[in-house]
Amino acid sequence: MRKPSVSCVFVCHDGAGRILLARRSRAARDEPGAWDCGAGALEFGESFEDAVRREVAEEYSVTPREITQLGVRNVIRPESHWVAIVFAVRVDPEAARIGEPHKFDELGWFSPGDLPAPVHSQLAATLELLPIPTAASTD
Repeated sequence: MRKPSVSCVFVCHDGAGRILLARRSRAARDEPGAWDCGAGALEFGESFEDAVRREVAEEYSVTPREITQLGVRNVIRPESHWVAIVFAVRVDPEAARIGEPHKFDELGWFSPGDLPAPVHSQLAATLELLPIPTAASTD
């Protein structure tokens, strides 16, 4: 019997309205070449926030400054079923870099209203949960 998996999805932002997206490499599990936010499976015994910290460090080589849970998505696709716990994660934009070059081949900072193409099929629904941070919310 197949069962859903739990994923912590995170949209990294700079606190001034820009979000960090990564372009999936040719070796990506699905939708290679598409721009997407970060995500990773929850490990046994791990809190959501610890999973986000671990995955942000692995994917972008940066430590989160702030983690905010935004909501939950039930992602049912023909080949998979994920319960996605979605977070906004403020990071230092100068420190972010590709931490997993086998998964991603480019990073970029974008305004949510001016995204690169193509984007991952799940990105729009995830971004609907994101309140746009303002410059007033930065350190």
